[in-house]
Amino acid sequence: MGVDLQFLGVVESSLGDQGEAPKQADEGAPPATLRIEPEFAACCEGLRAGDEILVLTWLDRADRSVQAVHPRGDINRPLTGVFATRSPARPNPIGLHRVELVAVSGGSGDPRRLRVDALEALDGTPILDVKPVLGAEASLR
Repeated sequence: MGVDLQFLGVVESSLGDQGEAPKQADEGAPPATLRIEPEFAACCEGLRAGDEILVLTWLDRADRSVQAVHPRGDINRPLTGVFATRSPARPNPIGLHRVELVAVSGGSGDPRRLRVDALEALDGTPILDVKPVLGAEASLR
C-alpha cells in the first residue's frame, strides 16, 4: 500500500533549526508565513484574517525510527510511546498546528501567503494541508 502526498508549499519562519524551536506554539513561537504554491492558490479562497486554522506539516527533519521518548526531553520522566506525546520524532512525522490567520495575500500566478500568529515549525517545513477549526460558533463552509 502506498501513499501519494503533495506538498502544498512551505513554512517561512525565523526558526532555522530544531534546537531553537519551542515545543509548542504558546511557548514563544514566532509569527510565520505559509507559502502556498500557485497551483494550489484556489484552495485558499474563503480564508480570512481572524480565522483559526489547523496546519498539517511534514516534519522532514524528524527521526522516523523513534517509537518512545522521555516527554519534553526530560529524562526523569518515563519513556512513553510517541503516540501518547506531541514529539516530532515518530514513524510518520506529521505536525498538527492550531494557529490564527493574521493575513492572506498573493494569488494570480503568485504563491498565496498565509500569515499566522505563532508557529513552531522550522523554516522550509513542507505543508501537507490547511483546514478550518470548527467549533460551536464556526459555520460549516
